[in-house]
Order: sequence, then structure tokens, then C-alpha cells
Amino acid sequence: MLTTVFRRTMATGRHFIAVCQMTSDNDLEKNFQTAKNMIERAGEKKCEMVFLPECFDFIGINKNEQVDLAMTADCEYMQRYRDLAKKHNVWLSLGGLHHKDPNDLAHPWNTHLIIDSEGETRTEYNKLHLFDLEIPGKVRLMESEFSKAGKGMIPPVDTPVGRLGLSICYDVRFAELSLWNRKRGAQLLSFPSAFTLNTGLAHWETLLRARAIETQCYVIAAAQTGAHNPKRQSYGHAMVVDPWGAVVAQCSERVDMCFAEIDLSYVDSLREMQPVFSHRRSDLYTLHVNERTSETTDLKFAEFNVPVSHVFYSTPHSFAFVNLKPVTDGHVLICPKRVVQHLTDLTDSETADLFIVAKKVQAMLENHHNVKASTICVQDGKEAGQTVPHVHVHILARRSGDFGDNEIYQKLASHDKEPERKPRSSEQMAEEAAVYRKLM
Repeated sequence: MLTTVFRRTMATGRHFIAVCQMTSDNDLEKNFQTAKNMIERAGEKKCEMVFLPECFDFIGINKNEQVDLAMTADCEYMQRYRDLAKKHNVWLSLGGLHHKDPNDLAHPWNTHLIIDSEGETRTEYNKLHLFDLEIPGKVRLMESEFSKAGKGMIPPVDTPVGRLGLSICYDVRFAELSLWNRKRGAQLLSFPSAFTLNTGLAHWETLLRARAIETQCYVIAAAQTGAHNPKRQSYGHAMVVDPWGAVVAQCSERVDMCFAEIDLSYVDSLREMQPVFSHRRSDLYTLHVNERTSETTDLKFAEFNVPVSHVFYSTPHSFAFVNLKPVTDGHVLICPKRVVQHLTDLTDSETADLFIVAKKVQAMLENHHNVKASTICVQDGKEAGQTVPHVHVHILARRSGDFGDNEIYQKLASHDKEPERKPRSSEQMAEEAAVYRKLM
């Protein structure tokens, strides 16, 4: 039986999606046939994208089975899903693959895959927040015993139904992730889930509606439902919430599907009517994520060009590069991309980013040069020894006896003026940057 709730009627230019609800167990073939039937039904209804829940592949009876049944994203089992996407001309959101890591077989990733209508992977996201819960006499589920947390943020991906931000299940409790996706252009957020019965009864709909309202995005939450084995039961109620916070489609408490219309013009009009993101007080609080970027053009250090080949780490706000006249082996610079002279000229986001990058670079340098100490210095203004009018942080790997007391600061104030200290060649600097780039 299909449970479908529509807020607005279908119209040309709007997008139709299918959201699936399953009761996966440790029978992979049975789970696949359930998903296959749903994908075929969605294809018949001309859906552009089908959303499957967390653990669409299986739910093991114990943690050992969770690990033993894990698979790679290019295995034969997953190829069958790719073939279905091609056959029915749909995109698939496969939320929560037990994704085998060859370097750590005991702890697979929990991976959300986006497969396009050609059967190709468009992006993948590893669940950041692991669900460890123990309520005596009620439930015990320690995800960290059979899975491991992701290590990075994944930007939203363009799909036929809109720009989609990826999360998985327990991630829904961490609003920062959803806000981060919205700031990077997300129009929809996906939370494929296997919510436990107790937490689902209390919080499932409330959390999904909150994420939709605060981000002004559609929220799409495929779900597991019912008893998977004697020890584990899921809440169900897969649903779609619109940017106003209204539930526009919802499944019952059995294996089911629901369908919803995605109207991106409604997203735009709502954000125009309530431009809450332009009202955020970023001067008082900020949502900061140290996201690594790749540079393709030279950067500016005051009036000087810094070739891309000399840059070994960059973010939206900062970049780290090797020094023309290093004082020590392992002396690098970090500065904001925006050219300003003083630390007080930076925004809070720029300041936070600058010093988070500094901390990461310090750790890399100390490990690479096998030292346990560093000098970290900002010369803020001409009288403080600043010779280039652009905020920058010096990081120097230190060794025992390399300088006398406070001599390092005299060296920093004069090192680029000393005629005997010859500048290095661009090739030498690029070679050093290449080493550091691999280590970051």
C-alpha cells in the first residue's frame, strides 16, 4: 500500500521523488528484492530520484555480522543497484551502505552514496556522528563497535531534483551540519535513517521539521521500520518535510513508499520572504568548518604573487605556503586570503580559520621534521617587525640549541633583509611544498 500526502498538485517543472521504507535484516537478497520492487514502482511513476534508508543493504544480528557482511561500493551486489538506476532512468540515494575499508576491516564506514541515472557514483558521504546509546532495560546500540566516523564534510551535490546535502540518521541531531550544507547551497537535505523505536517516538518528526525550518530546505528521510531481529527494532515513519516545516508525505509503520513533489521555486520564494540567513549575526557567532580547497590560480601575499606550486594547504579563508628565506628547516607562513594588515581587521570566521590551519600545519611540521617544539609568531604592524603588510603567521620547527634566548624574534624581524641569506629558487620551494601537501 502507498501512503501519499501532497500539499500542492503536480505541475510542469516540478520534481517527483520516491521515499522508501524497509525492514532490512541479514538476508541481503531479500533486502535487494524489496528495494528493487520499490525502485521499479518509482520508475513506473516517472520519479526522478529514489531515496533508500540507512542499512538498505542489511542489518546484522550482532556486531560481528555487521562487520562480516560489509562490502565495497564497486562490488557485484552494488552493481545491481547501478543497473537498476540505468534501467529505470532514476537517481538513487543509497543511505547507509556498510562500506568496507581495506585498511580497517573491523570498522566499516557508514556511507551515503548518490548514484546517477547512468549508474555512476556522483558523491559519497561517510556518517560523521556515530550513535552510541545504552538505556538499561530498553535498548543498547553502540555503533562505534562496528563502524567508524567519517573524517570530512562533503559539499552538497547537484541532482535532477535540486542541490542535495547529505547526512545519515543520527546526524539529524547536529544542526550545524545541516546549516553548513545550507550555506553551501543545499535546497534539500537527506537523512536516510534507522531510528530506534524509543527515540523515534520522542524526537523523529520534531528533529526533521526543525532541520527543514531552520535551513529552509526540503528534508527527505527514508527509514527503516519494524523488527529486524530479536534485539533491534526501528521506528519507521519515512517522510518528506517542506521548507515551511509541513510534513508533505509520510509512510505508515510497515514496508512502504511515499511520494512527494519538490518545488524549488517554493524554496526560493520562502527564502526571499524570510531571509533569515542574511540576518545572522556572524559578528557575534559563527558556524566555522575548516574545509580544504584546491587552488588553480596564484594567490596574493600583499602585493606579491604566491604561485600555486608554493601553496601546500588552503581553505576558503586561508592558505599555507613555503618561505622564500626560511630561518629554519621547516619555516612556513599562513595568511588569510583577504589582504589586510592587522589581525584586528579579520572577521571572526577568518580569525578562527587562520589559527585552525596554523594548528594543523604545526602538527604536520613537527611530525615531518621529528621535533617536539615550534615557534608560532604574528608580527602585527611595522613596529612589531612586520615587513609585508598582510597578516601572516610564522610557524618554525624548533630544535634544541638552534637559537639563544629570544634570538629567534630578532631573526624573524630581519631574516628577509639579510643580504647573506639568499632567496631560494621557485623549484626548491615547489619541491618542499609538494612534500608538505602530501602530508596535510
